Amino acid sequence: MLFDPSWFMFFLLFFVMSLQPMLRQGMLDAARRRALHRLELKRKSRVIALVHRQETISLLGIPLARYIGIEDSEAVLRAIKLTDPEMPIDLILHTPGGLVLAAEQIACALQRRKARVTVFVPHYAMSGGTLIALAADEIVMDENAVLGPVDPQLGQCPAASVLKVLEQKDINEIDDQTLIMADQARKAIAQVQRTITRILSDRMPAERAQALAETLSSGTWTHDYPITVDEAKELGLPVSTDMPQEVYEIMSLFPQAGMRRPSVEYIPSPYGPAEQERRRPPR
Repeated sequence: MLFDPSWFMFFLLFFVMSLQPMLRQGMLDAARRRALHRLELKRKSRVIALVHRQETISLLGIPLARYIGIEDSEAVLRAIKLTDPEMPIDLILHTPGGLVLAAEQIACALQRRKARVTVFVPHYAMSGGTLIALAADEIVMDENAVLGPVDPQLGQCPAASVLKVLEQKDINEIDDQTLIMADQARKAIAQVQRTITRILSDRMPAERAQALAETLSSGTWTHDYPITVDEAKELGLPVSTDMPQEVYEIMSLFPQAGMRRPSVEYIPSPYGPAEQERRRPPR
């Protein structure tokens, strides 16, 4: 039987293509570690990135939404344990939120740190992400970045909205399931308020911390309401906009899953009117 080189080339090409995603991911992971290390050297700190984007699973290309989970809290707590108590911690935070348990564990661990804790929010840190940010000595936000309310949710229902049912209807007209949810909602709000008050107690007076906890957790806004830099400052949070360029570079190494044509396109280089004029093609 004669050897057919075309089949050999076919299997070799298939083998190389199957390895390409793993090689690309390995190169990306290495670039992330180098970027994190550069920022650590600049700020003399431990840098931790907690970034949630839509990931792609293996070779199947299935998008997977990411949120703060137990695995995240385990990893962050492990990184904190590996850090000297006297070394500052910088946390890059980009998340839509997640489990209250996981976010509370991370926030409490940061709040107990002796050294300075800085949280960087380049785009948004909603819900549980805001809870974590409250534990920082300083929250550095991009001027267009946002935080969010920390009001607990029961499934698809805001806990504060469930309690409104008890205020607006006679208790005899409310079904047992709603009454059970209302009981859980009252407990959830009280628990979150206690957590926020405890986290903020080292950085502001108790009365002020309690008032802020009530504002953030009792349904003042909808759950996806964007708290801007100016609003965060008005609430008394230690917010600045002195964002290091290295943080943006690190975020660029956490790309969104590229399954389709990107909805936003631009030339990825900084330039002003002078550079734009110089780049104009000749007629």
